[in-house]
Amino acid sequence: MHGLNLRALEIFRTVAIEGSISRAAVKLNRVQSNISTRIKQLEHELGKPLFLRQNRGLTLTPDGELLLAYSERFLQLSIEASEALTTGKPSGSFRIGAMESTAAARLPEILSHYHELYPDVEIELTTDTAGALMDRLQNYEIEAAFIAEPVSSERVHTLVVFQEQLVLVAPKSFPSLQNVAEISGRTVVAFETGCAYRRYLERWLLESGIVPGNVMAVSSYLAILACVSAGTGYAVVPRSVLDMVQTKGQFQQQPLPGLFSDIKTLLVWRADYASSKLDALKKLLPSCPEAPPAAAH
Repeated sequence: MHGLNLRALEIFRTVAIEGSISRAAVKLNRVQSNISTRIKQLEHELGKPLFLRQNRGLTLTPDGELLLAYSERFLQLSIEASEALTTGKPSGSFRIGAMESTAAARLPEILSHYHELYPDVEIELTTDTAGALMDRLQNYEIEAAFIAEPVSSERVHTLVVFQEQLVLVAPKSFPSLQNVAEISGRTVVAFETGCAYRRYLERWLLESGIVPGNVMAVSSYLAILACVSAGTGYAVVPRSVLDMVQTKGQFQQQPLPGLFSDIKTLLVWRADYASSKLDALKKLLPSCPEAPPAAAH
């Protein structure tokens, strides 16, 4: 079998994302018959069906899902190769992932400056947990991500860019945080599993001999702070997020002690990825002391 044509992969990817031939034709400014023919040719070349034809549109077969993952990588590599051979300013789409706290408290000014300097770059910012962002990065869904340490994969490069102080917050109705053992058995308010800061909180609780009660999973820091303020339970929040909102007097605050207090945020990108867009972003980021080698866990 000959190598796959990049144009054919672009057409296939568009059909997969749009879910129909007609919408893909509009997106690509082509006639539907041309799109249908190219998809049939691709399926014939591979000897496998890539779509299931249904009344409500097209869905990918397992082979189609596999090809979509590869097509994302091929098309991105094509873009990177083009960028590497040109000397102009950064341009095109730049998909970045970030934890919600970083996106809200750290990135607005940086990304605004980036846009001012490089208006031809279209930034697509995605927020998620640290674990989910690593998966997105390694699946070629994003080009770079801001993730809390530790990051131990040999498939990525990292740059330390921010340092966050983690703060334990609890309702005013709770016993004083001067005796943290008193929160044993109380409800924890946190992001879903995969959140780096939730992992740090769980490790601190374990090492401190504190038994957490129920876990209430929420999807934003505003929701976390609202639940804590209402007396639902306690949580851990980066100081940079607390500094953004009016929290004085609403609940108790106490920095996590020792190794759990100051956590570094890393800019992470795949070892096989390089672009002028990434280089431009790194130049705008603050310098921060290097993190110690990360241990896998």
